[in-house]
Amino acid sequence: MTKPDEISYPVLIQAPDISAYQKGNTGIDYIHHFDSGNPGPHVMISAVVHGNELCGAIALDHLFKNEVRPLRGQLSLAFMNVEAFQSFDPEHPKDSRFVDEDFNRLWTREVLDGPRKSLELERAREVHPYLETVDLLLDIHSMQTATIPLMMAGPLEKGRSLAHQVQIPEMVVTDWGHKAGRRMRDYEGFSNPQSSRNALLIECGQHWQPDSAELAIASAWRFLWKTGMISEEQASPFQTVTLPEKQQFIEVSGPYTIQTDSFRFTETFTGLEVIEKAGTVIGYDGESEVTTPYDSCVLIMPSLRQTPGASAVRFGKFIDAKA
Repeated sequence: MTKPDEISYPVLIQAPDISAYQKGNTGIDYIHHFDSGNPGPHVMISAVVHGNELCGAIALDHLFKNEVRPLRGQLSLAFMNVEAFQSFDPEHPKDSRFVDEDFNRLWTREVLDGPRKSLELERAREVHPYLETVDLLLDIHSMQTATIPLMMAGPLEKGRSLAHQVQIPEMVVTDWGHKAGRRMRDYEGFSNPQSSRNALLIECGQHWQPDSAELAIASAWRFLWKTGMISEEQASPFQTVTLPEKQQFIEVSGPYTIQTDSFRFTETFTGLEVIEKAGTVIGYDGESEVTTPYDSCVLIMPSLRQTPGASAVRFGKFIDAKA
């Protein structure tokens, strides 16, 4: 049986010093806003929703150092869970995902307006009125295991269309998120089919591998190009990632939510394994078998954080999607 600590990856990229970006022009630390003066959407690129996911910070640092500015509309660059990110220690790289709780499970009105208190909730309550003004969001993340990158497009047609417009990476996942709480990319209008607001969450690869940083940079510039913020000429020097011949879409039916403190997989799954037969045992939650719900079931992002209430894995299937 696979133990959560059996898979380990070296830290091969360096977290940038983002202290120079603390004071912006929005009244909120670590959020910068640029207005073109021309009509257009408000586009945001966000990073370090999880403090040990370095590639997003590297991408934003790259945009700042190359003095990116919008040709139309408004552009915001935002570092989210900064305290968790600043606690990152390459000797203990798994320990800084968050300080008190997962920043990316807080995004409902009930939670944001509720009585709970935590460092992450304090930051979410600070930034969420600003997020309300954003029309298009790219939220940059990375993954625990060395599996191929994923674009998390949400469950709606508009999310699939935006992912198709961006064109990278090859795999696009459509899902409703986690039972433990709503992600920022699913907040309010982003997950409303009647709203024009839209969001993507890109998982760029394993947290601390150079490929994740390369994809984060390329996807950030490409997102700005494809949403009309910048020109193709501005983006092209940073398009170092090969476009897939065709994107593949995976529809997630739901996650398996861990019930006990003794969950374990039957083998080492890293993601995108296709389990041919429904009812195949892939793990145990206490004494209960965890089985695949249907034939040709794709395992999405099996987690090393195997605690009660967390998503152990998401179940999906390949679909034909016309974006």
